[in-house]
Amino acid sequence: MGIWMVASLLFLATSEVRAETEPYVAPIDSDGVQRIHLVGGSYFFEPERIQVKVGVPVELIVRKEPGLAPHDLVIRSEIMQLDIEEELEREEKVIRFTPQIPGRLVFYCDKKLLFFPSHRNRGMSGVLEVVE
Repeated sequence: MGIWMVASLLFLATSEVRAETEPYVAPIDSDGVQRIHLVGGSYFFEPERIQVKVGVPVELIVRKEPGLAPHDLVIRSEIMQLDIEEELEREEKVIRFTPQIPGRLVFYCDKKLLFFPSHRNRGMSGVLEVVE
């Protein structure tokens, strides 16, 4: 029985690492724009990791899953000159920007209900990787 538990833990650990190491690579459409559909919901963003190319326009098409809880999308970086804070709704919204330098940006929801931890603290965050 002990060996099965170890095997199960190794499988779960490997699955978790795999999920963290494989970003969604944004395709470049025929018009030269990288379009990403991003959904926010019950303490998650999907996809959670996104990879885009530097110098290529990005369109984040964002919405929230059905439900009453409010969510937003925050992306801030002085170095990349980004200051995005957009309320998520059930209808899609488009956020446009062109990343000018490579780097990693954390995106998150900063909503919080009463005395509960913020949505970000409950796991509602992700990473946008800008690569050459």
